[in-house]
Amino acid sequence: MEHWLRTDEAQEAVLALEMVKERLSKVAEEPYHWKWVILALHSSLQGFMVLALRGSNRLNVLTNQSAKQWIEAYRIGDDQLQKPKLDTFLNLYKKIQSGQMMIYGISKVFTPTGTQTDSVRKLNRLRNDFIHFLPKGWSLEVSGLPRVVNDCLAIISFLAFESRNILWYEEAFEAKTKELIKQIQQEVGALTKAYDG
Repeated sequence: MEHWLRTDEAQEAVLALEMVKERLSKVAEEPYHWKWVILALHSSLQGFMVLALRGSNRLNVLTNQSAKQWIEAYRIGDDQLQKPKLDTFLNLYKKIQSGQMMIYGISKVFTPTGTQTDSVRKLNRLRNDFIHFLPKGWSLEVSGLPRVVNDCLAIISFLAFESRNILWYEEAFEAKTKELIKQIQQEVGALTKAYDG
């Protein structure tokens, strides 16, 4: 009997957000869960940026070189297309702030406020430090991480519900995203009080 794990870009974004909530609920008892919050938040934010940028041809989410190669291969009828390469996390972040978000007549570009850009950069840096962990002892100050989560959550919320670029084909995912954002905000509020107190 065969068993399959099936996923797509919407499921990747939403279920990673669910993992943020699950791990965040455990950081008060064990700070090591922050690692998994960081990895899941990075995955979720990247997933929502991809959902907001994909459009109908999905070229916006590729590196410039990969998109050019795909267009050229399509133009000349080459059926040996190279495997597309997703753009980097920080480039996707730049793209959601650009005209590349104007996919539909009602689309909106993301404009960062406050510490959001700093938080996105910090999230990316911490995620890379964990993924490419070098032999070392490392002490990570976690009291600033609730702000990073809040900032990135606000970006996810904008992309999911205000950019008008994400078309929810499964209403359950839309409802789940709204509920997860609410629950994560509550967890972050409690953590912020605990860290400040």
